[in-house]
Amino acid sequence: MYNNLQNRKYIVVGAMAIIMFILLCRLFYLQLIESSYKDAADNNALRYITEHPDRGLIFDRKDSLMVYNEAAYDLMVVPNELREFDTIDLCKTLEIDKETLIKRLEKAKNYSPMIPSIFEQQMSKEACGSLQEKLFKFPGFFVQNRTLRSYPAPIAAHILGYIGEVNSNTIEEEPYYQMGDYIGISGIEKAYEEELRGVKGRRIVLVDVHNREKGSYKNGKEDVKAQPGKDLWCTLDMDLQKYGEKLMEGKRGSIVAIEPSTGEILCIVSSPSYDPNLLVGKDRSKNYVKLLRDSVKVPLFNRALMASYPPGSTFKLANGLIALQEGIINTSTSYYCGGGYNIGNHTIGCHHGGATNIVAAVQHSCNTFFCKAFYNIVSNKKKYKTIQEGYTAWRNYINGLGFGQKFNTDLPYELAGSIPTADYFDRKYSGHWNGNSIVSMGIGQGEAGTTPLQMANLLCIIANHGYYIKPHIVKAIGSKDNPNDQFSERINSGIDAKHFIPIIKGMELVMTQGTARLSNVPGLKIAGKTGTAQNPHGRDHSVFACFAPSDKPQIAVFVLVENGGWGGVVAAPIATLMLEHYLKGETSRPDVEKNILTMKFY
Repeated sequence: MYNNLQNRKYIVVGAMAIIMFILLCRLFYLQLIESSYKDAADNNALRYITEHPDRGLIFDRKDSLMVYNEAAYDLMVVPNELREFDTIDLCKTLEIDKETLIKRLEKAKNYSPMIPSIFEQQMSKEACGSLQEKLFKFPGFFVQNRTLRSYPAPIAAHILGYIGEVNSNTIEEEPYYQMGDYIGISGIEKAYEEELRGVKGRRIVLVDVHNREKGSYKNGKEDVKAQPGKDLWCTLDMDLQKYGEKLMEGKRGSIVAIEPSTGEILCIVSSPSYDPNLLVGKDRSKNYVKLLRDSVKVPLFNRALMASYPPGSTFKLANGLIALQEGIINTSTSYYCGGGYNIGNHTIGCHHGGATNIVAAVQHSCNTFFCKAFYNIVSNKKKYKTIQEGYTAWRNYINGLGFGQKFNTDLPYELAGSIPTADYFDRKYSGHWNGNSIVSMGIGQGEAGTTPLQMANLLCIIANHGYYIKPHIVKAIGSKDNPNDQFSERINSGIDAKHFIPIIKGMELVMTQGTARLSNVPGLKIAGKTGTAQNPHGRDHSVFACFAPSDKPQIAVFVLVENGGWGGVVAAPIATLMLEHYLKGETSRPDVEKNILTMKFY
């Protein structure tokens, strides 16, 4: 009996020891390992505030500031920290109605009861100051610093782009972003989002029962400092951009200017445009809708990158180069022009007449010469068995000259234009077609569609005698001494250097004795080409392509003015004013400038 009692005592003591051990382990786990209870308690006394980094600044190529940051403030709410408060007072302070207040609180609660959400965004310094005085009355609310983009000059809206609030899809795809964060939506802001946005920080502050901050937690030892975004130096010349936008006021169209040797875009105008400051701050959504609904000006549409136009006679430069490369013509080849190119009962008219070689054909923009040259390229039976083979060979050359494809650089939403395949024409003509069926493409009409950016790039190829560097918009990242060298490769066009000589000679004659002689600039050697692109929806488009100085090019400019008519009348003077402004810093033809500024087409 005694032994049984002893055994029972040991069992009870052992069981109690085990229970005590389990309780001690649990207590150890709760106090030192498991943090959820501690966090729940801390959340009643601590506030975790996201420190949004300053977004990187954007400068032009000459260090002029194009985009900077201004201070703003967001009113944040944590639903689980809400207590009874005077809703009428808060509504009056924020100038909102009670229905809006309820909807915002419900939205915040649905997002997360524990995580701060934006209740009122982008408050001014004055509005924030007024709120701060009575913030203690509204438990669960606090103010968080924010920066907004600002533009010292209301230019380059399409290329600089804008930022906006992230959507749910972005939040799901990228853990970096939370509700209320901002992200680049278009332009440079979108293309260089990762570089510009920086890295978020975190600040922990003590809060008393009256919702008032009482200082840093642990003297800031657990705070994480925000890392500002990297500054960018874009390739734009701010002064040239301003001038280009001024010349295009009252006109639809675009100007693209590129430095041929580097592919750096000096100016990219899409007109009509808008003030980029409209898409900043509390009125951003309202202004965006207003711009979006403007069906007359369509200011949000980037015509330089997204509009596909018939290139008109400027496309003859490409076809002349291909004809020379294919051996269809040489500098001595002469085609007779009797006032047009005849296709059965149809004639493509031409204002030029007589025997014409490649130099004179460029100089006088002879339709007959380039129609014959194009027909002979695609119908070369000595080299190609079928029209499909001949056309595909021509199309490959056109692709090599930068058409019918995207450059895929740092220019978001760029379109490829339209250079149809042979299959397209097989379907269109049920397999029965020849060079004359599509001969209008030889003079930049028909199915040919190009963007102004692509045409400006063709000028760079000609200026460089055969190669180009992909056109791009950012020159340096983080420091002006840190070049953006991802766009430095020379891309060969597939045309031998010697073939550019007669083309450039003809373009020089365009300026001195040809279709653009009235737009020539004294003392400046320019190579140019006029164009008038047919428009089935109204008056033809005015087109002009040029670069200067022609013997050592520093700038190539392409101009297209919708419904402007003859290329030599509207687009040519705009382009040469741009050349002169960039190379000389002023214009020697104030009368020409005045005339352009008075022209309005909408």
